[in-house]
Amino acid sequence: MTDGMFGANGTGDTSGYGGLVRKASAAGSSERPYGGYFDDVADDLERAYPDFADAIERVVVDRGEITLHVKREKLVEVALILRDTLKFEMCMGVNGVHYPEQTGRELHAVYPLLSMTKNQRIRLEVSVADADAHIPSLVEVWAGNNWHERETFDMFGIIFDGHPGLTRILMPDDWEGHPQRKDYALGGIAVEYKGATTPPPSERRSYK
Repeated sequence: MTDGMFGANGTGDTSGYGGLVRKASAAGSSERPYGGYFDDVADDLERAYPDFADAIERVVVDRGEITLHVKREKLVEVALILRDTLKFEMCMGVNGVHYPEQTGRELHAVYPLLSMTKNQRIRLEVSVADADAHIPSLVEVWAGNNWHERETFDMFGIIFDGHPGLTRILMPDDWEGHPQRKDYALGGIAVEYKGATTPPPSERRSYK
């Protein structure tokens, strides 16, 4: 039997992370007042964007951050308003998240935004089904998202429609699967380093 960290045993996963269990409930929409400049951002966006109520599924304030959960078909419109009217000049990239237990909303894309003019930060989040993992590209809004969208496609399988060249960026073009998804096999994949090989994790080390 192979023992791992955090009490994991018998799985062949010596990292132990396969034995971690953390239950997290999805946060509902936060109530006003949000606090700080968050109310100003929400008010300014509502005034500048008449379809605010239809485009924003919920607003969540948690651990000092505000996240606007946006419907994917409204993402580009909201992004343009935030960039041009609310002066969120920078998108710091896009991060993928995989929640396999959220049926119909398994894949999330999270966009941290920065207003250098106002020294403010907010986040956008879009949720899509694994079976329909399409989200509009924001490269035309923030050009710096180009490689970030490619990485999120590579690691999570989210397809950014309209991206100028959506190809893998970290894994080989013929790689099967998306390594940062939670349904991706952990360990045991043969790796070659210029002719040498490394054994699977269960044969490399053990924790006693």
